[in-house]
Amino acid sequence: MPPEMRDGEVALDRDPAETTDAGVVFIGRIRSPWSRGNAPKNIRAAREEMDGATIELDPRFAPALTGLKIGQPILVLYWMHDARRDLVIQAPRHVDAPRGTFALRSPNRPNPVALSAVRITALDLENAVIGIDAIDCFDGTPVVDIKPWLETVDVPPANT
Repeated sequence: MPPEMRDGEVALDRDPAETTDAGVVFIGRIRSPWSRGNAPKNIRAAREEMDGATIELDPRFAPALTGLKIGQPILVLYWMHDARRDLVIQAPRHVDAPRGTFALRSPNRPNPVALSAVRITALDLENAVIGIDAIDCFDGTPVVDIKPWLETVDVPPANT
């Protein structure tokens, strides 16, 4: 049975997950208090509702944390594994009309990769655990990558 559709939504004729172009290695899992029905809609809301979360990396990736520091901002890319992958037009409840998937921050997308800029609050190199200020995904969400947030690179240019 196909998933429920809202008025104005358009889905592909088949799920993009049925064919893949590349493989992804999950490097760890996010630990958060969130599950279906109680998760915030974005990282801003998560910061208002929670007091931190953790990223538990596969121990093989512990050396990759070398150089990170408490207080440092990082970009966390995670795989929204429970999201739909077939919607190209979505009708979120918080907007006035349907919009294309690429015009939304919804987890429902062909490749359900999410991105949040967070701050490191704790760092356990021995156990490969990173404490972060907040996150907006379900407990157990797979982590795809972690990158340092750099002001000279990650801030878009001002409008001129």
